[in-house]
Amino acid sequence: VQLVESGGGLVRTGGSLRLSCTTSGFDFPDYTVGWFRQAPGKGREGVACISHTAGITYYEDSVKGRFSISRDDATSTLSLRMNALRPEDTGVYYCAAGVTTAQAMGELMFHDYLGQGIQVTVSP
Repeated sequence: VQLVESGGGLVRTGGSLRLSCTTSGFDFPDYTVGWFRQAPGKGREGVACISHTAGITYYEDSVKGRFSISRDDATSTLSLRMNALRPEDTGVYYCAAGVTTAQAMGELMFHDYLGQGIQVTVSP
């Protein structure tokens, strides 16, 4: 199983980034997928998740209206569009997959598989 994140980097406050996660080794269409992040000195938190049926989504309160998650079952990829970025969005972002609900993945970080993570830094 592999989950490989890409698209991170350094951006100024108010800027945008698009994270992608390329996966292999499991039946992507059957899994809820999502993004976690870990800010410096803080615990990991669920950011955005999307279920494998009906496309039910979960967003952490601080990213609602700014971030948008999407999935492409044909290519087994997951994306996160991040707009209006803030310094508090800085952290390592992880791609995750699990047999769970979007809410459980987002609130409790239930997952079966996790990527290595990619750095996102938002400068003031």
